[in-house]
This record gives sequence, structure tokens and C-alpha cells, in this order.
Amino acid sequence: MVLPLTDLCALEVLHHGMPAEPAWRRHSFRTAAEIIPLLDAVEAELEATDYTARQVFAVRLALEEAMVNAIKHGHRNDPSRVAQLRVQVTPECVLAEVEDQGAGFDPDAVPDPLAVENLEKSSGRGLLLMRRYMTSVRYNAAGTCVSLCLRRTP
Repeated sequence: MVLPLTDLCALEVLHHGMPAEPAWRRHSFRTAAEIIPLLDAVEAELEATDYTARQVFAVRLALEEAMVNAIKHGHRNDPSRVAQLRVQVTPECVLAEVEDQGAGFDPDAVPDPLAVENLEKSSGRGLLLMRRYMTSVRYNAAGTCVSLCLRRTP
């Protein structure tokens, strides 16, 4: 059974012991030029919450990959479409969602970038990086929204 993204996020929230109704910070973006200031704001919030440099790097990298994918693949660089970034930072974990208005995709259908036949290809690496650096990565059934979670480690 595939849960709607809101249910997935609720499960992440409950799993991490956060309040049932987290206060999401919501941001819209249309172009790649708008990504860096949003990442800088998330980074500042992580640093203010005493996340380690490694954790800040992990979240920033995963968010950048998700946001670039939304613009490049989801919207095909169409600035008339609006993507959404939602972020919740607590001392226990970071939850983020990146949603686009594209047709969606099946993340399981993306070829493994580490397979020998794909090593020279430029696609698929972003998904790999998100999976490697985050505690969990989940997609909604439509493939238009990714939910990222990084649990705090000492």
C-alpha cells in the first residue's frame, strides 16, 4: 500500500518523536537561481540548531539535488511552473519535501548510476546521493514529491 505523502511525513514525524503537526517553513521557487538563497537559509537554520558540519553538508546536498531535479526534470526548466520546498528543523531531525508540478516519475525505474554500463552517464547520481546522505528518502505515488529525512546523530 502506498501512503499519500502527508501520511508518510506524519509517520516520519511520529517515528522521530516530533509533534504531530510540525511547523513547516514553506518556500516557492521557479528557477535554479532561486535555489542557493533557499539552501543558505536552511543551512543557517541547521547551524543555529547545532547540527554538525557533516549533517549540514548532507542536508544541503540532498536538498540541492532534489530541487535541481524538480526544475530540470519535473518542470523541464519551465519558469512558469512553481516548485515547493517545505522544511522542518528540530533538534531531533530535519524533514524536507520538494514538490514539482511535472508529470512525475518512477524512482525505481532510474538506472543504477554505479552499474558499469551507466558510469559514463550523467543521470541518476542525484537520487543516489540523496539516498546515501539522508536517513530516509520517499516519494509520493505520483513521483512529483520527495520526502527527505535526516535523523540527528551525536
